[in-house]
Amino acid sequence: MTFDEVIARLQSLANPEKVVLKEKKFGIISNNPLGVYHKDLKILAKEIGRDNELAIQLFDSGIYEARLLCSKLFKPKDVTEELMEKWVATFENWEICDSFCMGLFAKNKLAVKKIQDWHLREPEFERRAAFATIAAYCMADKYADNELFESFFPIIKKTANDDRIYVKKAVNWALRNIGKRNSDLHQSALMIARQILKMDSKSAQWIAKDALRELEKPKVRMSDYPRKIYRP
Repeated sequence: MTFDEVIARLQSLANPEKVVLKEKKFGIISNNPLGVYHKDLKILAKEIGRDNELAIQLFDSGIYEARLLCSKLFKPKDVTEELMEKWVATFENWEICDSFCMGLFAKNKLAVKKIQDWHLREPEFERRAAFATIAAYCMADKYADNELFESFFPIIKKTANDDRIYVKKAVNWALRNIGKRNSDLHQSALMIARQILKMDSKSAQWIAKDALRELEKPKVRMSDYPRKIYRP
């Protein structure tokens, strides 16, 4: 499909009522939205297929849903650091942040480097990007050793006192996903959660309590990565 054809398709799916609903129900506030649900973008992306050039054109259009579609069309391995920085600086809500982190950033060789960079950023969704990428990286890299994921614990603890809702939710998400990667990381994540629980911070205590609530369940579903070790 050409750029014009994709834009025409997006416009045919536009529904201003969905813009209002997404803002009220999900807290998704965006610039230049058409009102197209994520599930409809997934269908369209599957029809189009991977196309880096088209993806960049769509992002540069400035249309919110076209930018979301970019995250589904670009080839993850082809994402450069320049593009990562260009895109992350534009994130305006959790939906587009998570779409890029899960669909592209966590599947790229620069993921760990950018996690270390972005957790230091002050803008809410740039900082969220670090932890959303950690959460997605737990599934994206099936072979990484436990030491890599343990290296994320210091930045999780450091950021646990950030009380901005979309940061603390992502920190919690990252901690929970590390804890569900395998049985050893599960025990490590429980230990970190208990340490965070002792911090004098409402956000830290919320993060810890929510993580413990899930990770202490009798039957926590584990990914068992790397499976050569955990499912020999």
